[in-house]
Amino acid sequence: MDDIHNTEDKILEQVDMLSSRLQDIKTAISGQIFGQEEVIELTLTTLLAGGHALLIGVPGLAKTKLVETLGGVLGLHNKRIQFTPDLMPADILGSEILETAADGQRHFRFIKGPIFTQLLMSDEINRASPRTQSALLQAMQEKRVTIAGEEHILPEPFHVLATQNPIEQEGTYPLPEAQLDRFMMQIDVGYPDEQTEKQILIETTGTNTPHIPAVLSASELLKAQQLVRSVPVSDQVIEAILKLVRQARPEQSENALVKQYVTWGPGPRASQALILAARARALLENRLSPSIDDVIDLAIPILKHRIALSYSARAENITEENIIQSLTQTMQ
Repeated sequence: MDDIHNTEDKILEQVDMLSSRLQDIKTAISGQIFGQEEVIELTLTTLLAGGHALLIGVPGLAKTKLVETLGGVLGLHNKRIQFTPDLMPADILGSEILETAADGQRHFRFIKGPIFTQLLMSDEINRASPRTQSALLQAMQEKRVTIAGEEHILPEPFHVLATQNPIEQEGTYPLPEAQLDRFMMQIDVGYPDEQTEKQILIETTGTNTPHIPAVLSASELLKAQQLVRSVPVSDQVIEAILKLVRQARPEQSENALVKQYVTWGPGPRASQALILAARARALLENRLSPSIDDVIDLAIPILKHRIALSYSARAENITEENIIQSLTQTMQ
């Protein structure tokens, strides 16, 4: 019993120490990105939980700036890939080149691609061909890549923040379900309100170059991610997550909207994402344990891209949000 109390006290102490740092991180990011508090919180939650995020929004909403700022504040080495139809897998992963040494001996040398970074910005990911998109699959799940039969470990931590333009779909390749499932969250980035847009105009068109302070280091982020996995979760929250995800599957659901309009629902990876993200959100709000409210608030960004609707749903303007909200209403 004493060991249990000592462990809980140790976790509580670590949570208190981390919470103040997390507030500093949010403050530093808010000084660079204006009016996107929910986007910032969801993205931070994703990284703290060790996941990847898909940012969806029209151009000019500071998605790239957000990634650059996160890299600086969290002390992560970051790179950007602009996805285009002619991009090849080797442009992401790297390739082997044949070299001739001074003694005439020939050998292959592997040149690492931009994926060998800690924070990868995959800009307009749906513009690349499926063959190129698939180059990210192993990296996102296993944190390593295989080139010419040899495995190469990626730096730690490794996160992908990808963007998509929701308007222009001509010449794009929708992400396959298997790859969408690798993203912990789909985060929608909307337009700023009028006051925020005015602030953006004033702050970003002057001569001042804002400084991005490094609040955390990569090693500290790894420790924070381990702490997230140590946060206790009540049986009530676990049961709520389990019920929510299973009720989103038409084969198992008792929800009328799900049975009528959903073609297929989320798999177990959605449950894993919900429990990790709920723990991370609790830490961001200086709480020791997540609540059902955390599950409700995270349900849409975590489940939205893991649900496929039927043609009749689209014809009747039924959205994934409508389906998820009908499920979470019974949890309140």
